[in-house]
Amino acid sequence: MIIIANGALVTPEGLRRGDIALDGGRIVEVAARIEPGPSDTVEDATGCWVLPGLIDAHTHLQCWTGMDWTADSFETGTRAAACGGTTTIVDYATADRGVTMDEALAEWHRRADGACTANYGFHMAIAEWGDDSPGQMRRMREAGVSSFKTYLAYDHLRLTDAETLRCLEAVRELDAVLCVHCENGDVVDELQRAVLARGITGPEGHPLSRPAEAEADAVSRLLYLASIAGARVNVVHLSTELGLEAVRAARARGQRGVFVETCPQYLTLDDTRYLEEGDDGFAGAKYVMSPPLRKPSDVRALRAAVLAGEVDSIATDHCSFNLHGQKDRGRGDFTRIPNGGPGIEHRPAVMATAFEGRLGPVELARLMSEGPARVFGMWPRKGRLAPGADADVCVWDPRARWTISAATQQQAVDYTPYEGMEAHGRAHLVYVGGVLAARDGAPTGARPGTYVSR
Repeated sequence: MIIIANGALVTPEGLRRGDIALDGGRIVEVAARIEPGPSDTVEDATGCWVLPGLIDAHTHLQCWTGMDWTADSFETGTRAAACGGTTTIVDYATADRGVTMDEALAEWHRRADGACTANYGFHMAIAEWGDDSPGQMRRMREAGVSSFKTYLAYDHLRLTDAETLRCLEAVRELDAVLCVHCENGDVVDELQRAVLARGITGPEGHPLSRPAEAEADAVSRLLYLASIAGARVNVVHLSTELGLEAVRAARARGQRGVFVETCPQYLTLDDTRYLEEGDDGFAGAKYVMSPPLRKPSDVRALRAAVLAGEVDSIATDHCSFNLHGQKDRGRGDFTRIPNGGPGIEHRPAVMATAFEGRLGPVELARLMSEGPARVFGMWPRKGRLAPGADADVCVWDPRARWTISAATQQQAVDYTPYEGMEAHGRAHLVYVGGVLAARDGAPTGARPGTYVSR
């Protein structure tokens, strides 16, 4: 048995001083004091927060995006996640056009099974709709996939509004959740052409072609469609104040089942980053992701929404590409820069640092553990410290001070958008299923990650 002693246990009700015991992959006891036996291992957590294992419910690992393979595999990505304090990821398996959901799920299992340090589950992204799609979705539900994804942008991925409505109806019948990438694809396509025609070819053209209005229009449209269908939806990677206002309008109408996710990059970085030059004049490409980084006013609005409890979860949308050899192939045409950025390793530290003094450990646990566990069908097995819950635990040292750098990260990518940031706090001990997976930002070499059926 492993006993984590003398820590500040983080529960939804608040902090309490105490001990926690792990055995057989489960939390077996939570008490003010647990007396160790002769064969027990005791880890002293004095001065640390003992958090339920953190959950990143939006990742793209070992994935072909239509332009390139992501830099991180399931092996490197989940190892990096665990080193940062994340014990479970939910990755987007994608049924591309001409591929069934059954085939996609089997392929994602092939990529992930046996390779993961952190636990892993899957959403199923749907790129085309047919008469047999509801049946395929039912089989996904039986296989432990309780959430799906559709796109309102990207020509090779997006469904029509009619197809989205039919998908939402199937989601309702399955008591599932639909995650949606909310951008107006027709508007983005047209503005990309217009921006390039103006001679703007560098990374700064990316945010010009994907304005806040394109997100807000799609968020509003999705929520009206969800209202018609009576389905639960998760607005992924919300990035704008206008999109937030569309969410608020739906909630004000009394619409239920509207969940909101945002990401650390939209809470800490703004669109001036696209003007970075670096050594070769192309450093702004590091921030080409969709949706793009936004105006400082959007950052302020989203931070206020996080503090007000309007956001259900913080995820990363980790979709890593190397700046050199991948993103720099888009020189001369920003639309050819692979979209996506890394973050799976640094999300907890960035959030704890950026919201220091504003969000405490209880709030951080709600946003990065309890919230995603509840939205995506993992509660009460995950997201809490209680007897019977999975032995996924992050012992967080809020006193640690260290500098985020690509030179020392586990992510298999040649940069981090948070380069040089002094982080306040670090994952000291990270247990996945009761197995020590990382200590002080370094992996132990264990690969205890298992599939999470939801």
